[in-house]
Amino acid sequence: MQGDTAPLHWWQTRTFVAVMALVALIPLLRPEIAPLVDLPGHMGRYRVQLEIGEHPWLRDWYDFSWQLIGNLGIDLLVIPLSKLFGLELAVKLIIMTIPLMVVTGYLWIAREVHGRIPPTALFALPIAYSYPIQFGFVNFALSMAIALNAYALWLRLGRLGRLRLRTAIFVPFSCALWLCHTFGWGVLGVLAFSGELIRQHDARGQHGVKSWITAGFHAGLGCLPLALPLLLMVAWRSGEHVGGQTADWFDWRAKLRWLTMTFKDRWMTFDIASIAVVLLILFKGIRDPSIQYSRNLLLSALFLLLVYILLPRIVFGSAYADMRLAPFMLGVAVIALRPKPGLSMRGSATLAALGLAFVLARTGATTVSFWMFANDYDRELKALERVPIGARLVSFVGEQCGNPWVMSRLEHLPAIALERRLAYTNDQWSMAGAQLLTTRYLPARRFAHDPSQIVTSVQCPREWWRPINMAMARFPRDAFDYVWLIRPPPYDPRFNEGLVPIWRDGTSVLFRVDHGAPGIKVSDESLRLRSRPMPAPF
Repeated sequence: MQGDTAPLHWWQTRTFVAVMALVALIPLLRPEIAPLVDLPGHMGRYRVQLEIGEHPWLRDWYDFSWQLIGNLGIDLLVIPLSKLFGLELAVKLIIMTIPLMVVTGYLWIAREVHGRIPPTALFALPIAYSYPIQFGFVNFALSMAIALNAYALWLRLGRLGRLRLRTAIFVPFSCALWLCHTFGWGVLGVLAFSGELIRQHDARGQHGVKSWITAGFHAGLGCLPLALPLLLMVAWRSGEHVGGQTADWFDWRAKLRWLTMTFKDRWMTFDIASIAVVLLILFKGIRDPSIQYSRNLLLSALFLLLVYILLPRIVFGSAYADMRLAPFMLGVAVIALRPKPGLSMRGSATLAALGLAFVLARTGATTVSFWMFANDYDRELKALERVPIGARLVSFVGEQCGNPWVMSRLEHLPAIALERRLAYTNDQWSMAGAQLLTTRYLPARRFAHDPSQIVTSVQCPREWWRPINMAMARFPRDAFDYVWLIRPPPYDPRFNEGLVPIWRDGTSVLFRVDHGAPGIKVSDESLRLRSRPMPAPF
């Protein structure tokens, strides 16, 4: 199809690609802080890395040391950009590039493989706001967005026969992508190998198993420019104080659930209907005689499916490893589709119109959802006006058992106190070898780091979260100056003894700890009774 000289349709023009890229930015225009679950926690870490040398109390609370790890994308970018724009705007601008590059990456890959952008490719574009991105895996998301565009460039240089130039570009680029996040580099390697396998096989014009083996060998050689980060990986994982388990393999129910949660955001029915639309489009590629799959991208999608099956849930201590891949695997499968030559212009235009409607519906819903989350952030963050610089703050954020569809996006909001007020917050991750920051504030004891900020009404099965009564009774009051409750579940008010309310909005409240007040004495048995799940009514 590369030689097709027919006029471009409206969805195949550069103008349309540019418009779609700009449309992808719309949900992020309103929020000052993108409402991605983990992002506020990361922003707290960025503030420490930028200013730990200027404020001695940060060194008392946190240990921050630069290391060579495959998870440094935004951590590095904020250093120059924060000097130009300030930290919060710098982070916002970086985050805005992620959905933009996901859109351009998918459309560029489709253009390189099919010769023209097929109308079915539009159905992949809402994956720019898929669940892993909304969860706030920002270095991962940035690396995946870059990897999609890098793969398109890889295909283009291969198609033009510029293999030496491709090698010169991708040897250093692969190292930079690995540094951004290991996942993006790994996915680029899988995509590049599948693309090279098809190219090498077709170039030889042979058939049979032997021809595929030969093509696979040469495809491996062709992908050597991407292999240098393997040495970086060895250096990372053999470093001192590197921990993190790899576990939870082959949980089939969870893997199926991740697929249904591709568009998980706020409205469960709409989000599930959206993934149903994508699955229907993929099914049409099998059953509809007017639509077919590209061998190149179908093989890429199958390779990614194999990786998805083999990936455990936890890799090097980082959870949800397999979940992160699911939407991008579906996206590659969608852009593998194309109309067969016999499909009429009217039929192609109808598919494109339906795809555009799908994009606009998802974008509109995400925009409204982010606006509502941004209002929640604005409301809760007013408490920080009463928090002095350098305060020792313990925070408890209300959560529900059972993984509800709508995530509050408040789980790491306490870290904005660290980012804006240089206050101690107990929601930072402390995983040696996975993050540059670890906590060292010993007086906080078991309330030093994530997930000590999450509280529930009762003890949730298979979770480390504390019931609110237990948290309020046991946090070391001599270690903290303020207590910030963010939409907590109901709790026994006697645990407020010695706490002076200085701000309140609804159920959220900021307390100042009265260090002169007598301590609370509550038996362990009493706490267990208060935290026990209530029996169902008759």
